Amino acid sequence: MEDLFREIIGPDSNAINWWQMSIRGIIIFSFTLLLIRFGDNRIFGKSAAFDIALGVILGSVLSRGITGNAPFVPVLVSSFVLVFMHRFLAHLACRSSIGNFIKGKSYQLIKNGELLHDQMNHNRITQKDLEEAMRENGKINNLKEVEAAFLERNGNISIINKKG
Repeated sequence: MEDLFREIIGPDSNAINWWQMSIRGIIIFSFTLLLIRFGDNRIFGKSAAFDIALGVILGSVLSRGITGNAPFVPVLVSSFVLVFMHRFLAHLACRSSIGNFIKGKSYQLIKNGELLHDQMNHNRITQKDLEEAMRENGKINNLKEVEAAFLERNGNISIINKKG
């Protein structure tokens, strides 16, 4: 059985031909879909650095399995371990104080129409960045119309307009 599997996917080296690489690609693609379903949809959505890191690493590991630069089955196993670790850390982040380290935290940048310069400087956010976010998110041009603005954990700036 193992010999048949090796014949189909080829050796773990650069000596695989086009159709073996194609079969590896199909298997890796299908396996990746299963991993994403096992993990969660956040892995490739608008995400925190925690989620993006998994996406980059997972892509790198899985690509080595397609090209034959790493043994095929260990690539599948290590990919599963990475997704399982991501899921475990996300679970841990929801239930402990380690969440701010894993997922980051949000910072308030505007309060009652006033810029919070210390937070802006700490996060390297300029007034121009905030004005852009006001136009995009809050659909306003005047700082005095902003109740609050936050730099969110995923890097987006959210705007809360004053009521009335």
